Amino acid sequence: MASSIVIRRNQHNIRCFSRTLVTNTHHHLSSLLNPSSSSVLPTNEMLTRVSDGLIPQSKPVVPLIGQRYGALSLYNRYLCTKPETPKLKNLIEDAGKSKENGGETDDSSSQQQQQQTDQNAGKSIRGAPVSWLSFFLLLVTGGGVLYYFEQEKKRHIEGIHKASTAVQQGPSAGKANIGGEFKLVNQDGKYVTDKDFKGKWNLIYFGFTHCPDICPDELIKLAAAIDKIKEKSGYEIVPIFISVDPERDTVEQVGEYVKEFHPKIIGLTGTVDEVKKVARAYRVYYMKTEEEGSDYLVDHSIIMYLMNPEMEFTKYFGKNENVDSLTDGIIHEVKMYSQSKSLFARLFNL
Repeated sequence: MASSIVIRRNQHNIRCFSRTLVTNTHHHLSSLLNPSSSSVLPTNEMLTRVSDGLIPQSKPVVPLIGQRYGALSLYNRYLCTKPETPKLKNLIEDAGKSKENGGETDDSSSQQQQQQTDQNAGKSIRGAPVSWLSFFLLLVTGGGVLYYFEQEKKRHIEGIHKASTAVQQGPSAGKANIGGEFKLVNQDGKYVTDKDFKGKWNLIYFGFTHCPDICPDELIKLAAAIDKIKEKSGYEIVPIFISVDPERDTVEQVGEYVKEFHPKIIGLTGTVDEVKKVARAYRVYYMKTEEEGSDYLVDHSIIMYLMNPEMEFTKYFGKNENVDSLTDGIIHEVKMYSQSKSLFARLFNL
């Protein structure tokens, strides 16, 4: 390493000396001649004239041989020589000592240089920002974190799905507040109350006799269901039709209407206030629509109410029920009611 530094330094000095030689030669020649003929080389005659004083001498003339080249060497020394740093000076001295000591010193210095190279190489590896091991650990850790979050996300989604699809049994809020006392007139012209229907299962439907399609369909379904219930289980169900159009549905009109569907259907009507009271008790909606004189329709709830022998509300059935589902639903409710009554009787020895 020291030898290469000395060689580079000598090469630099040679280049500087060459540039200085050319520059100073041209400078000194130009000072001897006229500015216009500075490019012409000096002759012996010119030099003689200068020495005799014929040509004014503004600067000391340096002879072309001997001292001139010595001056150039001195000028080059101050121009191109760089001050030696302590580190460079030590390297040069070590190189000189190694030449004096011989091959043994060269071997030791080469060994030291090799050791220093190995140490530097080790430091560069240890000082690297990311090693293969750390990169591998980073990949493993990142993959583990991503896998964990994916699993947690799947569990969360499955939990939401199960919670939304599972049927949860909530606390009972008691019986629905449907039903109550009423007083109406039957198709025979006699006043009846809710107490007259106690002791039997009753299926109540609200409608009006001028209904074009929905009421007839529901009454046909009701009539078929009570007959089928009788055949399958032997239970007696009392069908009741209550008019929500008291202004047009007279006692005679209601009597003729219900007979068209089933002989056991009981038709009830009353005054406007009486009908309003029973409709409110059973939470039934009704309202006149498309009124043109005496011809109008009544919009109303399409629901059948199953009442137990205590005239308490048990269950309702909507328009989406067919004859079979209505039959099976009523039979199921009657059986459940009978079983609960028998269990209650056994517990209290009634």
